[in-house]
Amino acid sequence: MPKKAIEGNVIGFDFGLRRIGVAIGQTITQTASPETIVDSRDGKPDWDRITELFERWQPVAIVVGLPMRLDGSEQPLTQPARKFGQRLSGRYGKPVFFIEEQLSSIEAEQRHGAKKQRKSSHIDDHAAQIILENWLQQTVPSNS
Repeated sequence: MPKKAIEGNVIGFDFGLRRIGVAIGQTITQTASPETIVDSRDGKPDWDRITELFERWQPVAIVVGLPMRLDGSEQPLTQPARKFGQRLSGRYGKPVFFIEEQLSSIEAEQRHGAKKQRKSSHIDDHAAQIILENWLQQTVPSNS
């Protein structure tokens, strides 16, 4: 029996211990846009800010990028990102989908011409956009 199709807004996250990039996507158009960067202290996200985003966008699903090494093995941030996704699902009652990601921040820098001074030009929300776009392209059936 086929899975029920997911339709509506989807929220995507690029997890980090200091900053969490957030993007909003739409399953119908299979597009995503960078939304914001949420602060995190020692891996503890600003849950109030995340709750505001859920209330505003009413997502039907959550996508979290799982940082992986280029060979596909886990790296130190993989488990914290997985735990973050599970907490999101528990708090907001929405299904969470994980997608392996490598080099999304570098791709975001290249796409948006960010300088090497990353402190002044954070691109975590653009990395979240790339993660979400990849998930939409892999998961949502095309309308063509």
